[in-house]
Amino acid sequence: MNFLRLLPVILSLLLLAAHFYRAGIELLAGICLVLPALLFFRERWVPWVIQGALFFGALEWLYSLYRFASLRIALEQPWTRLAIILGSVALFTALSALVFRCRAVKQRYSPSTDYIA
Repeated sequence: MNFLRLLPVILSLLLLAAHFYRAGIELLAGICLVLPALLFFRERWVPWVIQGALFFGALEWLYSLYRFASLRIALEQPWTRLAIILGSVALFTALSALVFRCRAVKQRYSPSTDYIA
Protein backbone atom coordinates (compact mmCIF):
# COMPACT_ATOMS: atom_id res chain seq x y z
CA MET A 1 0.00 0.00 0.00
CA ASN A 2 2.94 2.31 0.55
CA PHE A 3 3.66 2.05 -3.18
CA LEU A 4 0.39 3.82 -3.93
CA ARG A 5 1.19 6.48 -1.35
CA LEU A 6 4.64 7.01 -2.86
CA LEU A 7 3.39 7.05 -6.46
CA PRO A 8 3.12 10.89 -6.65
CA VAL A 9 6.76 11.12 -5.54
CA ILE A 10 7.87 8.67 -8.21
CA LEU A 11 5.85 10.41 -10.92
CA SER A 12 7.24 13.81 -9.93
CA LEU A 13 10.80 12.54 -10.11
CA LEU A 14 10.19 10.89 -13.48
CA LEU A 15 8.70 14.13 -14.85
CA LEU A 16 11.76 16.00 -13.61
CA ALA A 17 14.03 13.44 -15.26
CA ALA A 18 12.21 13.90 -18.57
CA HIS A 19 12.42 17.69 -18.19
CA PHE A 20 16.16 17.64 -17.56
CA TYR A 21 16.78 15.11 -20.33
CA ARG A 22 14.84 17.29 -22.78
CA ALA A 23 16.95 20.28 -21.69
CA GLY A 24 20.14 18.29 -22.34
CA ILE A 25 21.16 18.03 -18.68
CA GLU A 26 21.77 14.28 -18.56
CA LEU A 27 23.44 14.31 -15.13
CA LEU A 28 20.38 15.75 -13.39
CA ALA A 29 18.13 13.49 -15.44
CA GLY A 30 20.11 10.48 -14.24
CA ILE A 31 19.96 11.65 -10.64
CA CYS A 32 16.19 12.05 -10.89
CA LEU A 33 15.95 8.53 -12.33
CA VAL A 34 18.02 7.06 -9.48
CA LEU A 35 16.25 8.90 -6.63
CA PRO A 36 13.14 6.65 -6.62
CA ALA A 37 15.43 3.70 -5.87
CA LEU A 38 16.22 5.34 -2.53
CA LEU A 39 12.63 4.71 -1.50
CA PHE A 40 13.51 1.03 -1.01
CA PHE A 41 15.91 1.88 1.82
CA ARG A 42 14.33 2.23 5.26
CA GLU A 43 16.68 4.94 6.44
CA ARG A 44 15.82 8.10 8.32
CA TRP A 45 17.60 10.37 5.79
CA VAL A 46 15.70 9.10 2.72
CA PRO A 47 12.64 11.37 3.17
CA TRP A 48 14.90 14.39 3.66
CA VAL A 49 16.79 13.72 0.43
CA ILE A 50 13.62 13.07 -1.58
CA GLN A 51 11.81 16.10 -0.14
CA GLY A 52 14.81 18.29 -0.90
CA ALA A 53 14.89 17.04 -4.47
CA LEU A 54 11.16 17.67 -4.85
CA PHE A 55 11.50 21.17 -3.40
CA PHE A 56 14.27 22.07 -5.84
CA GLY A 57 12.31 20.34 -8.60
CA ALA A 58 9.31 22.58 -7.91
CA LEU A 59 11.61 25.61 -8.05
CA GLU A 60 12.96 24.36 -11.39
CA TRP A 61 9.41 24.10 -12.76
CA LEU A 62 8.67 27.65 -11.62
CA TYR A 63 11.91 28.91 -13.17
CA SER A 64 11.03 27.14 -16.43
CA LEU A 65 7.58 28.71 -16.26
CA TYR A 66 9.18 32.14 -15.92
CA ARG A 67 11.63 31.54 -18.80
CA PHE A 68 9.09 30.09 -21.22
CA ALA A 69 6.35 32.61 -20.39
CA SER A 70 8.80 35.51 -20.78
CA LEU A 71 9.84 34.20 -24.18
CA ARG A 72 6.26 33.75 -25.33
CA ILE A 73 5.29 37.21 -24.07
CA ALA A 74 8.26 38.73 -25.91
CA LEU A 75 7.17 36.96 -29.09
CA GLU A 76 3.59 38.12 -28.51
CA GLN A 77 2.31 34.54 -28.35
CA PRO A 78 -0.29 33.19 -25.94
CA TRP A 79 1.24 32.04 -22.68
CA THR A 80 -1.67 31.45 -20.29
CA ARG A 81 -2.05 27.73 -21.00
CA LEU A 82 1.71 27.26 -20.58
CA ALA A 83 1.54 29.01 -17.20
CA ILE A 84 -1.38 26.87 -16.04
CA ILE A 85 0.29 23.61 -17.06
CA LEU A 86 3.74 24.36 -15.65
CA GLY A 87 2.23 25.93 -12.52
CA SER A 88 0.18 22.78 -11.98
CA VAL A 89 3.23 20.56 -12.43
CA ALA A 90 5.19 22.71 -9.97
CA LEU A 91 2.34 22.48 -7.46
CA PHE A 92 2.05 18.69 -7.93
CA THR A 93 5.80 18.30 -7.42
CA ALA A 94 5.76 20.40 -4.26
CA LEU A 95 2.67 18.72 -2.81
CA SER A 96 4.04 15.24 -3.50
CA ALA A 97 6.61 15.89 -0.77
CA LEU A 98 3.73 15.90 1.73
CA VAL A 99 3.40 12.14 1.24
CA PHE A 100 6.13 11.72 3.84
CA ARG A 101 3.84 13.23 6.49
CA CYS A 102 1.48 10.25 6.19
CA ARG A 103 1.64 8.02 9.29
CA ALA A 104 2.33 4.79 7.38
CA VAL A 105 5.14 6.36 5.38
CA LYS A 106 6.60 7.96 8.51
CA GLN A 107 6.71 4.56 10.19
CA ARG A 108 8.48 3.03 7.22
CA TYR A 109 11.36 5.52 7.45
CA SER A 110 11.59 5.80 11.24
CA PRO A 111 14.31 3.89 13.06
CA SER A 112 13.06 0.45 13.96
CA THR A 113 13.42 -0.74 17.56
CA ASP A 114 12.10 -4.26 17.06
CA TYR A 115 15.49 -5.82 16.42
CA ILE A 116 18.67 -6.04 18.44
CA ALA A 117 21.71 -4.52 16.78
